[in-house]
Amino acid sequence: MEISYFQKMIAEIYMHRDIERGIEKTMLWVVEEVGELAEAIRKGKNIGEEIADVIAWVVSLANLCGVDVEEEIIKKYPMICVRCGKKPCECGSV
Repeated sequence: MEISYFQKMIAEIYMHRDIERGIEKTMLWVVEEVGELAEAIRKGKNIGEEIADVIAWVVSLANLCGVDVEEEIIKKYPMICVRCGKKPCECGSV
């Protein structure tokens, strides 16, 4: 599944609820889900499920902010290391 398709799907299903909740409360959900992911990693259980939740909530936040996630990812991470221009990275940047 492409990121743009996932973002559109999340908007079609949840945007009406996201608009009612607003940006600030949606951001709080993102933070809560990151906390649940941290706990899942600590316990070694449900990690994939929690990663999916984090991604879905971040995408909901992007929808509220009018951000095209796929476009921004491509700009920020252009298939090579942005510092050394190599794939895989040879400069050790984080």
